[in-house]
Amino acid sequence: MKTTTATAALFAIVTSTASAFSAPAAPIILPGEVDTTAAFAASTFPISPSDLINRAKQVLSPEIGIGTKDSGACLATDFEFVAAVVGPIGREEYLDALGGFKLEESFDIEQNTFGFTVDPLQPNRVWWYGRQISTQIAPFMGAEPSTDSSTELTLPPQSFHMDFNEEGLVKEFGFYTVDRRHGNTGGLGGAFGYFYGVGKPLPIRECQPYKPSFKFRMLGLIGKIGKKLSSKKE
Repeated sequence: MKTTTATAALFAIVTSTASAFSAPAAPIILPGEVDTTAAFAASTFPISPSDLINRAKQVLSPEIGIGTKDSGACLATDFEFVAAVVGPIGREEYLDALGGFKLEESFDIEQNTFGFTVDPLQPNRVWWYGRQISTQIAPFMGAEPSTDSSTELTLPPQSFHMDFNEEGLVKEFGFYTVDRRHGNTGGLGGAFGYFYGVGKPLPIRECQPYKPSFKFRMLGLIGKIGKKLSSKKE
């Protein structure tokens, strides 16, 4: 009897939780949400959103490698690379830097990209996310691969973007970390994440995990003290 009662109670809880959410009959439109259909219809950019996403994926393919495998043929003459702390740097500097720095020779990299979309307010830009997971397979920056085959570098989620001109050439490429608390590279993305992940971070502040400045910490402390004093007065 007790078992039957307990089972009935558990079933009631589960069904109650399951029925707490029901999908709306029609899509919800938030105040201020962009009407993407109208925005793309009004766009004068000649490449459609679906074609632009396919072009971005083509540029990202191993055969092109964002200009590193096609001698820069996919890059516009005014191309710039820009990330959180690096850049902007121009086309030739970008190709020179990437030409002598090939992560895929030292790591087996799963890009785990998803969420490709065209910006309705900047219809020449494609956005997407990536959650790289990598295994070191060869020496990198003087660091040898781990003998533990299960050792992986998990970079934080990163937001990528690629801008194109009307000819379908890349004008800008960049990325930024969007969740520094995830992964095991100190919240660092891009090459800095790999340096840190193998224990060879560059000796500069930008290649270290985020740490609040002294002034910022003091500002937070003053805020906490002010809050305590205010609560005592009440």
